[in-house]
Amino acid sequence: MIEVLLRLALVLAPISLAAFGGAASMYAPLQHQAVDVQHWVTLREFLDLFAVSRVTPGPGSLLGTLIGWKIAGFAGAVVATLALYVPSSTLVFAVGTVWNRHRGKKWHTALEAGLAPVGAGLLLAGVLTLVRALSEHTSSIVVILAVAAIMAWRAKIHPFIFLLGGGVVCYILYLAGY
Repeated sequence: MIEVLLRLALVLAPISLAAFGGAASMYAPLQHQAVDVQHWVTLREFLDLFAVSRVTPGPGSLLGTLIGWKIAGFAGAVVATLALYVPSSTLVFAVGTVWNRHRGKKWHTALEAGLAPVGAGLLLAGVLTLVRALSEHTSSIVVILAVAAIMAWRAKIHPFIFLLGGGVVCYILYLAGY
């Protein structure tokens, strides 16, 4: 049991440190580790746990806690949660302290602008991993997501409208047999 908990912490802590852009940016590496490398859960179980983590209140990183629960019960949930929050929170606190001292300097502005695409790319990787896992008809979902993303970027309309519209289009496609 200790070995499983240690492995859980050693897998999730680096994911925590690399999760630029929030919890969604950790879905792809978490899926890769939990399903493909460690074989803790099947792809179907991962998607089920993802669905539970999204419909329950709280952060999206609850997915890691649920995986910990699945493989090692309550102790696994605690270890997974700590492995996801303690390293990144400690890093954010330390970097934030230094970051605020140098606000407005040229290197500060350049670094901030350079990290924005990294966060966006990790977020996109997480979304595409979930899309690929959810459907044999990935191309139609990717087109819907791309159109919604471009429209949300260009139009000044709340993203929820695009989320709702994409859901309706996907449901219609589902009913049509696509």
